[in-house]
Amino acid sequence: MGNFTFHECGIDGLYMIESKVYGDERGYFMETYHQEDFKAAGLRAEFVQDNQSLSRKGVLRGLHFQKTHPQGKLVRVLAGSVYDVAVDLRKDSPTYGKSVGVVLSEENKRMFYVPEGFAHGFLVMSDIAVFSYKCTEFYHPEDEGGILWNDPDLGIEWPLDEGITPLVSEKDGKLPTLKESGFFFEGYRIS
Repeated sequence: MGNFTFHECGIDGLYMIESKVYGDERGYFMETYHQEDFKAAGLRAEFVQDNQSLSRKGVLRGLHFQKTHPQGKLVRVLAGSVYDVAVDLRKDSPTYGKSVGVVLSEENKRMFYVPEGFAHGFLVMSDIAVFSYKCTEFYHPEDEGGILWNDPDLGIEWPLDEGITPLVSEKDGKLPTLKESGFFFEGYRIS
């Protein structure tokens, strides 16, 4: 399919995506999105908003979602590296509460497609990271939801050095566990 290779990640709907990189002594060129190639792979997302953040080493953002306006995301790292995580919150999914984590970096140039129905977060592993993502829904601050990053029932193995606690926002540090929240999405595609 064109310039992209789509790798399934073990949970329906999640894909790690690699793009062909064309480089020479001047630098490189790569496509980061092509609607027809994504559609041919079964990813029919229509993106309406692009976001970018800069974070320093040890910052953990997430695990976030929007409750009634869920966002699908196509995420990538422009500088540095992150450990990126998606948690399945689809009610009828056999993988409800399960997660997938991938390393995204400026070196590997990989992208991660996280469809609607998931919580999402990332941990910065490099000195700084510039994180970019396309969203299928606009940001609605009144609609924010989230799950505690270290919920023991999720069993996410964040790549943290022994004894290191990540830097999380005050808001993210007060998020409930999945059991406490009881949250799930209904009606999202599961093949």
